[in-house]
Amino acid sequence: MTEAVTTPPRMRAISQDVAGGPEVLHLVEVARPVPGPTEVLVRVQAASVNPADWKTRARGRFRDGVEPPFTLGFDVAGVVEEVGAGVTVWAPGDEVFGMPRFPHPAGAYAEYVTAPARHFARRPAGLDAVRAAALPLAALTAWQALVDTANVRPGQRVLIHAAAGGVGHLAVQIAKARGAYVLGTARAAKHEFLRGLGVDEPIDYTRTDFAEAVRDVDVVLDPLGGECAVRSLSTLRPGGTLVSIVPPDDTFPVERARVAGVRAVFMLVEPDLAGLREIAALVEAGRLRVEVAATLPLADAAKAHELGETGRTAGKIVLTVAD
Repeated sequence: MTEAVTTPPRMRAISQDVAGGPEVLHLVEVARPVPGPTEVLVRVQAASVNPADWKTRARGRFRDGVEPPFTLGFDVAGVVEEVGAGVTVWAPGDEVFGMPRFPHPAGAYAEYVTAPARHFARRPAGLDAVRAAALPLAALTAWQALVDTANVRPGQRVLIHAAAGGVGHLAVQIAKARGAYVLGTARAAKHEFLRGLGVDEPIDYTRTDFAEAVRDVDVVLDPLGGECAVRSLSTLRPGGTLVSIVPPDDTFPVERARVAGVRAVFMLVEPDLAGLREIAALVEAGRLRVEVAATLPLADAAKAHELGETGRTAGKIVLTVAD
């Protein structure tokens, strides 16, 4: 008697086979992953799009060297479907959000993901899946830069570049929650949005040279890199800190900063359960809200990348995967 062969469950995912533009992203059907020990299987409801995604797509490999074919995406909001051996912190049906495995592939542009159980936190009460998915990478980046790296304190002056962007608009609110006075750069059309977030001094970088206009800043958050990082040094008071979240090149001003009596550091975000819980608490307290610029279905991941790469969105772009 021949035993019946069980076909592994399948799922939809976005894959790419080569480096290139948004057009290399395409919908595929693959085997559904299985959680290993200490891991959970999460049914993805939404996954947000980040600059890290389109930069990985364009160069055709992850930071750890993983090459195509692969599935992009780090930000996840969903429901625990299954738990692996040894997991006690989650049960099927729990609503979670997180940034699993970063900077290694997480495969969030898919109907299911597996990841270490403690790379997820409980979704903030009252927050839908779309907004929960928009939070992890951008909010953790802002939190780890401003709180863990720069130790922003009440009364300090904080300059946030690209303050209307995905990281920037969350960084503004985190800095305000820490009691800081916030200056933020953005085009004039976005200044009303910035004031609504709590920015004390919006700066139109197209009309004002921030390096000339701003002084006595304690902390600069730089998501742009290059010349912006170098020119930001002049805004810092002695002992101040420049935190860049862009991988440094030869122009990154570490030595120049040291000579000037300030600090320039590059920070790469990490999975962080404690940070996610702090972020969730701010959301539940009404002190942190995430702006969603657009939502698109999973199959339109290429369109989401096209939109993100314009650099003109205020807030985050989110892919909807399941109800």
